[in-house]
Amino acid sequence: MKRTIVATSSAPAAIGPYSQAIRVSSGMVYTSGQIPLDPVTGSIVDGGIVAQTGRVLRNIQAVLEASGSGMELVVKTTVFLLDMNDFSAMNEVYSSFFPSAPPARSTVQVSRLPRDVRIEIEAIALTRED
Repeated sequence: MKRTIVATSSAPAAIGPYSQAIRVSSGMVYTSGQIPLDPVTGSIVDGGIVAQTGRVLRNIQAVLEASGSGMELVVKTTVFLLDMNDFSAMNEVYSSFFPSAPPARSTVQVSRLPRDVRIEIEAIALTRED
């Protein structure tokens, strides 16, 4: 099985010892958790959970596209929320990125996230045929 590191400038660069995603020859891609960093400025996006969720999902979308995948091929996500009271607002934005046949998902509340953001999401997806 071949393992390929995925890196794209369309999503924030890794801010630690990890890759944006790993694509494996079995036709799967595993993304690292994405936080609401603007890939151009490297800054956390302004606004609350709605703005942060949108930026996180656009970052995931960019990483998946660089991996030869896409949002329609996501099979599982894990959402990490700083506050479960943000669930409804996050869910509304999230559903717009997965309008039909959404992936399996787990959502958990955590005590703290990198750079003190409100949300982080990771994804597992199928890849398109090469």
